[in-house]
Amino acid sequence: MNKTAIFIFSDPKNGEEALGRAFNGLAAAYDIKQSGGDVSITFQGTGTRWPAIITETDHPLNGLYNLVKGNIEGVSCGCADVFGAAESAKACGMSAISENSVPGTTGLASFGKLLKFGTTVLTF
Repeated sequence: MNKTAIFIFSDPKNGEEALGRAFNGLAAAYDIKQSGGDVSITFQGTGTRWPAIITETDHPLNGLYNLVKGNIEGVSCGCADVFGAAESAKACGMSAISENSVPGTTGLASFGKLLKFGTTVLTF
């Protein structure tokens, strides 16, 4: 099985639909992990707001988060900056990913690097 990279873009400020997307992204990571696959999770765009929320022990996604937290790559640095999540993501222990040097940003996660090595990319 090749590597799978899961990107969570949903904005936790957008209610149930966003919660469902984050839930399914984490659940897919858990499924792939349990199947012996190599999986990573990245929070990008407004999804960089999720770490501050799902790390709270009373959040409904916290249990699932704890099952896959070792597979989390981190948050897209430039996105976290733009959407006001840089400090909270850092406080949650998330790494800032900046491999894609987009001018005018602090960098983002790189899809090009993943695709170059045959990684399957799933977005939620």
